[in-house]
Amino acid sequence: MSAEATNPPTPVPVVPAAATAAAAPATVRRKSRPRIDLRRLGRAALLGSAARDRLPDAIGHVVEAHRAHHPDADLEPLRRAYVLAESSHRGQTRKSGEPYITHPLAVTLILAELGAETTTLTASLLHDTVEDTEVTLDQVREQFGEEVRYLVDGVTKLEKVDYGAAAEPETFRKMLVATGSDVRVMSIKLADRLHNMRTLGVMRPEKQARIAGVTRDVLIPLAERLGVQALKTELEDLVFAILHPEEYEHTRELIAENAARAEDPLAVVAEEMRAVLREAGLSAEVLIRPRHFVSVHRVARKRGRLRGTDFGRLLVLVAEDADCYGVLGELHTCMTPVVSEFKDFIAVPKFNLYQSLHTAVALPRTRNGSPGGTPADGQIVEVLIRTHQMHKVAEAGVIALGNPYAADASGADDPADGERADPTRPGWLSRLLEWQQAAPDPDTFWSTLREDLAQDREITVFRPDGGTLGLPEGATCVDAAYGQYGEDAHACLGARVNGRLATLSTVLKDGDTVELLMGQDPASEPSREWLEHAHTPAARIAIQRWLATHPGGGAPAEQPAGYRADADFPERRAAAVGPGGRTQGADVRTDRPGAAVRLAGCCTPVPPDEITGFPVRGGVVTVHRLECAAVAHMKSRGRAEIGVHWGDTTACRVTLVAESFGRRGLLADLTEAIALAGGDIVSATVEPPSEQRVRHTYTLQLPDAADLPALMRAMRDVPGVYDVSRARHQAPSP
Repeated sequence: MSAEATNPPTPVPVVPAAATAAAAPATVRRKSRPRIDLRRLGRAALLGSAARDRLPDAIGHVVEAHRAHHPDADLEPLRRAYVLAESSHRGQTRKSGEPYITHPLAVTLILAELGAETTTLTASLLHDTVEDTEVTLDQVREQFGEEVRYLVDGVTKLEKVDYGAAAEPETFRKMLVATGSDVRVMSIKLADRLHNMRTLGVMRPEKQARIAGVTRDVLIPLAERLGVQALKTELEDLVFAILHPEEYEHTRELIAENAARAEDPLAVVAEEMRAVLREAGLSAEVLIRPRHFVSVHRVARKRGRLRGTDFGRLLVLVAEDADCYGVLGELHTCMTPVVSEFKDFIAVPKFNLYQSLHTAVALPRTRNGSPGGTPADGQIVEVLIRTHQMHKVAEAGVIALGNPYAADASGADDPADGERADPTRPGWLSRLLEWQQAAPDPDTFWSTLREDLAQDREITVFRPDGGTLGLPEGATCVDAAYGQYGEDAHACLGARVNGRLATLSTVLKDGDTVELLMGQDPASEPSREWLEHAHTPAARIAIQRWLATHPGGGAPAEQPAGYRADADFPERRAAAVGPGGRTQGADVRTDRPGAAVRLAGCCTPVPPDEITGFPVRGGVVTVHRLECAAVAHMKSRGRAEIGVHWGDTTACRVTLVAESFGRRGLLADLTEAIALAGGDIVSATVEPPSEQRVRHTYTLQLPDAADLPALMRAMRDVPGVYDVSRARHQAPSP
């Protein structure tokens, strides 16, 4: 029963009015209305009955807030929902002694203030009826329809008598799955938790701490991801007061001291901005946005001594997107911008719907100084620029979308890649719903959920086909592989990031393009070392589950398996290039009669390469490819060239370098491919692996140089090999 959250006997420390604004939810500013006495309203609901043809007085405040956002809404469902909720909760009280109906009324008011549509408010009034009264889900469906029934069911807790200690994690799992189909489930849960946190005072301290801990680890990150900043900031402050009372009190004193200052520097700068924008002909509101308690605390820890401008930010509201950039241009022209603080979340919105321009300006040393003057005591004013609609979404997130599941008038279909077009099913939620299915038990789900939600920033990377992947900040190519391919990512061999070859441990950045290189072997297996580079629950759970079912598998990629100790194939020695003093197969003729000819081992030319020769000791002419680095080096030292050209014989010896990712059986597959293509291995070197990559150098004898392109293609087709090239040696130092 949600009635366990009750009003505190000792109120939260009183903060001066100016300071209280810093802790208030960042809702859209309207004319303030008198504080509502929910205790009185709840008693009135018990003492009097409303006529069937008019709204009960007890929900008048909800209706007022609702009409401010939805003036044409049908209020009949709200009336009927209130009547059912009040009659079914009648006789129940909260631990503080209040009529229980005050709780669903308060939760519904929170949502109404944020602009929730009628269906959400109807379900909010009924959200505890199935859990705490004799009302059934079937009755809710019969009276209010399937949508309301689904929302009420989504927030209804599972019984401890049935689930024991697993009741809480399994309730959250159920709620998250329901949120995957209708995000309004989590909107109601967040408002429910906010009111319970506001009224937590009569609980035992240890229970307060437990509830605050879950709120901090799970509900606050979910509020952030859904963009509901108004709920997130107040929840943060309430948790802060419970879990860190001394630091909370110190922060409260700092805010109170700043509120008592004779002059607010933010107010002065705000007035200057208004003048600048008026002169430029830009219609804009400039408001002071006080920081909430946790935000002030974070700034204090970061900057040490707080200055007047650290207690808030300036918010500039305009009508159109283009006006945002016009305001930015005027402010950067007439004031001193702090370039490092500029961020454009309009062109590239955050993953939680948030859009704004962020910038900062430095205060001049004197008010009459030039805009480019030295900042006074290093004071910086942060500025947010957004439209009124952006502001509404920034405060209320998905709640501001109204009913996001209403039919699209345009009739547009969902995108072909399966990711929903509307932001109510963002990438992070899709990933969460996928990995939760693989969590083997409630404890694993609960701990992994908290770890997942602790990663509070998301990046977007692009696939070569133009699709995108949403990943948490710090994610690697391992995470991208499992995010795109699920458990098929066991066969991933490596990746190209922005066109360049990269190891699976590479950390990705926002905007990177990632091409994952997949093997074709169905028996491919992940490496145990991938766990060190896996940051997403989906990747960790998939790898751990595979390792649990294959106790002997998961050999480290740094030790490529498949080496064979063939007598004629030394695996770890320096590459040989064949005996000198004569050509190796291919017929090369020189302009110097009688001279012995030798193909250079640094570039191993083969027909029809363009070649040149240089005399060396003993009357031997070494033959190089024209692009060989040694050619330019010898020319720079004044060495004379000798003309050479290919004869009739086409047999050749060539040195190839194969770059690959380590895997079991790779060396055997490569040597087999070489043999099938008609090449004889003269010598080979396999260098020690580096970051899952292996370099192989082969000197091969071919019966016909024309077979070389086909041989190189055959080597590239071996799973795990990403490049094969002719050997290129560095020129010697001068």
